[in-house]
Amino acid sequence: MTEESQFIIEAAKEGMDHAIEHYERELQKIRAGKSSPSMLNGVMVDYYGAHTPIERVANINTPDPRQIIVQPFDKSSIYAIEKAIMAANLGFNPMNEGEILRINVPPLTEERRKDLVKRAKNEAEEAKVSIRNTRRHANDEAKQLEKDGVPEDEVKRLIEKIQEMTNAFIAKVDKVLEIKEKDILTV
Repeated sequence: MTEESQFIIEAAKEGMDHAIEHYERELQKIRAGKSSPSMLNGVMVDYYGAHTPIERVANINTPDPRQIIVQPFDKSSIYAIEKAIMAANLGFNPMNEGEILRINVPPLTEERRKDLVKRAKNEAEEAKVSIRNTRRHANDEAKQLEKDGVPEDEVKRLIEKIQEMTNAFIAKVDKVLEIKEKDILTV
């Protein structure tokens, strides 16, 4: 296999790996029964005029599966953090206890579980589209090699290798979705 072919394969693998990593990060935001600090990822706090991620202005932990405790580093920012959690529309109602915010994570209803599964499936589809786009881009580069004088057999082998890699990554997305779906639907 030529050096150019190897480069195309490495670039495609890197792009597909990135799609999987993004997909897994998005799935962490979908809660499944038990609480976790990652449920608050993406919450932006208006901290002295700057939009700051909540994890940079507070310590977040989960003492038990139904509760999240948010402890601000600067106690004067507790109201801004409370407001940001409410504005994030996560379905949480933080209780301000002076120095900490206590969030009771409500148990999921059957309807809410189905919505979360649907959201997880949408994220899976987006990951698959990203993987297929990476494949298309790699195939375009492979076809360009043929125009640049690389033998047709070499290009066909390269395209087959890219397709095998694509199939493996799509199977990985399906496996991750299956695990998350089971996690969400388990009561």
